Amino acid sequence: MIATVQAGAVIRSSVGTQAQIGAAGAIPADLTVVEAVMQVVGLAILAAALAAAAAVVYRWYTREEIPAWLATLFGASGVALYLNAIGLFQQAVGENPGTVFDPTVVLVNAATLVAAIVVSPAGRAVGDRVTTSAFAVSGSRELETNVSRLVSNVGRVRPVELPEGAEEIDDIEGYEPVAAETKEAVAGKTLLVPRHLRGDDLRARVVTRLKEDYSVGYVDIDLDDDGTVTRLGLGQRVAGLGTTLAPGFAAVAVRADPGSGASAGDAIQLWQRTEEGTAKRVVSGELRASTEDIATVILDETDAAALDPAGTYRLLTLPTDPGAEREFTSLLRAADETMDVVTVGAGSQLDGATVGNVEATVAAVRSEDSGIEPIPARGRELLAGDELYLVARPERLRKVAGEATAPERK
Repeated sequence: MIATVQAGAVIRSSVGTQAQIGAAGAIPADLTVVEAVMQVVGLAILAAALAAAAAVVYRWYTREEIPAWLATLFGASGVALYLNAIGLFQQAVGENPGTVFDPTVVLVNAATLVAAIVVSPAGRAVGDRVTTSAFAVSGSRELETNVSRLVSNVGRVRPVELPEGAEEIDDIEGYEPVAAETKEAVAGKTLLVPRHLRGDDLRARVVTRLKEDYSVGYVDIDLDDDGTVTRLGLGQRVAGLGTTLAPGFAAVAVRADPGSGASAGDAIQLWQRTEEGTAKRVVSGELRASTEDIATVILDETDAAALDPAGTYRLLTLPTDPGAEREFTSLLRAADETMDVVTVGAGSQLDGATVGNVEATVAAVRSEDSGIEPIPARGRELLAGDELYLVARPERLRKVAGEATAPERK
């Protein structure tokens, strides 16, 4: 099907027609054009096939779309290898090596390379689309491009496309922002979810995927039932002491000898031997962690100043139960929900509403007249200036905060 045009050689058409090219290049014009076009078209198809194969392998191995330049390089290199190894090499070692520089040969070879470069992106697109559709049908969890409409409509999964750019991913107010690298990794992803998921089930699946795959702490997402993401915010879960260290307190590492039964949350006292040989209590606090003879204790800032960084202390554990606030904080750190304080604005949608109208768990209400009221009744009326201590997911907190500031609808 493919032949190289050269002087003094036999050109075979697709139906077996042969013509002898003389030394002077005498050849019927129509047959020469047909054979040249056949070579260009045939090798262009070869280039597209090589680019498609490269796209399939690249998507399978990296789960990403192959760069356009790389696919074009594969397609054009295959054609160039064929032209050099089979076309020009045979001419160079043949009876008339000078035909390598024949203008017709040079023109046809150049046109073939140009055609290969032009059609390689098309082969790349076809190979990548076929591969992503195959991955979707086979149950792949994640892609970086859209699956075909046919696979989306009749397959077992459907895509949830995340925002294209990292700048479209917001930070959640009140939480540590995630790293820029994490946002770039999330941006543009297409998550594949079961087709039957709707509402909270769909949201829970997407949130779980983002937390597990990208190690984020909190996800604030507005997600329609059809899988359209209208807003995405990410927040980092604070590690260590950040969320449990109250204002006015400090965490200090001291050299001590906590007993084998001491554990985080225990009330402790630090004692030190004086020059007279007696023991003196230095400070009281709470044990947070211990490693061998180093203990991290939580204590008042003023007491922390009394500790000697180079001193050695005796640690005494007091028989007391952990406070309710410690247990609540521990549970909150492990849950998807978090806590925030919202102030009811005058004339807002929550001004005059009841606790039951708030779409979040109201742990307490602080008012200017009666102070803090823990776990208020659902029928308790909310007034302007009330501070609501809410426990809910970030998107619910954002919604309630908007209702507490937006004017009441007429």
